Amino acid sequence: MIIPPYLKKGDTVYIVAPAKAIDNESVVVTQKTLERWGLNVRISPHCLGRDHYFSGTDAARLADFQWGLDAPEVSAIMCARGGYGCVRIIEQLSWERFLQHPKWLIGFSDITLFHHKTQQLGVQSIHGIMPLGFTSGSNCSKSTLQKSLFGDSFIVKGPNSPHNISGDVSGQIIGGNMTLIYSLLGTPLTYHFQDKILFLEDVGEHIYKIDRMLYALRMSGAFQKIKGLILGGFTEMEDTEVPFGKTLEELILEQVSKLDIPVAFGFPIGHTQENQAITLGKTVRLTVQKTGATLFI
Repeated sequence: MIIPPYLKKGDTVYIVAPAKAIDNESVVVTQKTLERWGLNVRISPHCLGRDHYFSGTDAARLADFQWGLDAPEVSAIMCARGGYGCVRIIEQLSWERFLQHPKWLIGFSDITLFHHKTQQLGVQSIHGIMPLGFTSGSNCSKSTLQKSLFGDSFIVKGPNSPHNISGDVSGQIIGGNMTLIYSLLGTPLTYHFQDKILFLEDVGEHIYKIDRMLYALRMSGAFQKIKGLILGGFTEMEDTEVPFGKTLEELILEQVSKLDIPVAFGFPIGHTQENQAITLGKTVRLTVQKTGATLFI
C-alpha cells in the first residue's frame, strides 16, 4: 500500500466540495486552523458555490476535484463535507496523475466512495473531520487529523461495552459509511474484504434499513472474510411507527457473533462530535475486551 508523503510546514491543502454545498464560516475556520499548523490552503473555485443541493454542477465539481488530483503542488485534498454527490462524478475522474504524485485524501460520510477508490489503487487515505465539523468538532478530532497528516502514531480508544467480542488482531483497515459500502456491492467498486479489519458508521438511517444492509453484507460474504469489526457512531437512528423491536447491537451480533472475530462497539469515529481520524489502508492492531477496545494507528 502506497503511503503519500506526510505533510510538513509549507505544504498545501486543497479544500474542495465534491458533493453538498457548504457555508463560508466552516471553510474559514478550517483554513485558519490549517494555517496554524503551518500549512498553506487553497480553496477550489466552486467550493462555496451552490447549484440546488450541490456546491456546483456535476461538471464544476468534477473539474474542481480533478484539478486537486492532478496538481503536483497539492499535498492533501480535504473534502469540505459529505451529503450526496460523489457518485455522480467518480466515473469521470482520471487518477493517472494522482498515482504519479500520491497525496492524502481527507473526509468521511459520502467521501467513503473516494476512500475506497484510493484503496483500490493501492493508496492510503484519511477518514476524518471535514470543514463542516470544524466549528463544533472536538479538539481530539482535529489533533488526530493533524497527527495523521504529519505521520505521528496514536491510539483510538473504544468504550466499555457488554456487546464487545474479545480478540486481538492486526490487519489492513478499510471501510467508512455503511450505506455507501452497501451501495457498492455488486459494482466494479465493491470492497475486497478478505483479511481486512472493517470499520462501519452511519447516520440518520431507519433501524430496518440498517438490518437490511447488515443482511446484505453477510449474504455477500463480507463478514465471513474479515479479521475484525469496528463500529463507530450510528447516530440519529430512526425507528418505525410500530417499533422494530431490536437494538443496533442486537442486529450486528445476529450477523457476526458466530464468526470468531473481535467486534468493538462505540468507537468515537463518524457522525459524532468526536470524530477521531483513522488512516484507511494502513495495517493496524485492534485489541478488544468487554472493558474497552484499542485501535493502534
